[in-house]
Amino acid sequence: MLRVLVQSGPFEMGAEMDRLSAGSDRVGGISVFMGQVRGGPDGLESLTLEHYPGMTEKVLTGLAREAVRRFSLIGCTLIHRVGTLVVGAPIVFVGASSAHRAEALAATNFLIDRLKTGAPFWKCERYQDGRRVWVEAREADDKASALWG
Repeated sequence: MLRVLVQSGPFEMGAEMDRLSAGSDRVGGISVFMGQVRGGPDGLESLTLEHYPGMTEKVLTGLAREAVRRFSLIGCTLIHRVGTLVVGAPIVFVGASSAHRAEALAATNFLIDRLKTGAPFWKCERYQDGRRVWVEAREADDKASALWG
């Protein structure tokens, strides 16, 4: 089962977890990651995510297919939100199911590392003082993605 969505609305984490094992008695492990807008002392108010419709879905589907092949997944879900999100709002859901936990955990890490560097999203932070800052790529994210070959 492969599920890839780019959407402005929220997702239901419990329902997405249920989908990862639905219809298969071979699932022995499910790993999920949910990323959210992180606040802090700098006064971040919101994060606006823009994307390239059509291309973004194609890239995410390619990443999901690679994870299914590479880690022998039974199920794989990628959901990424776009639009303006406030601090604490969920941004991304990554889920993987497999016969064994090791593959599900590795797939989730792989997908997050690749999403951070390979998906065509642009992020603009808005602060309480009115500042707007476009988020730059981070060297640490590039290094993490490169470890997967």
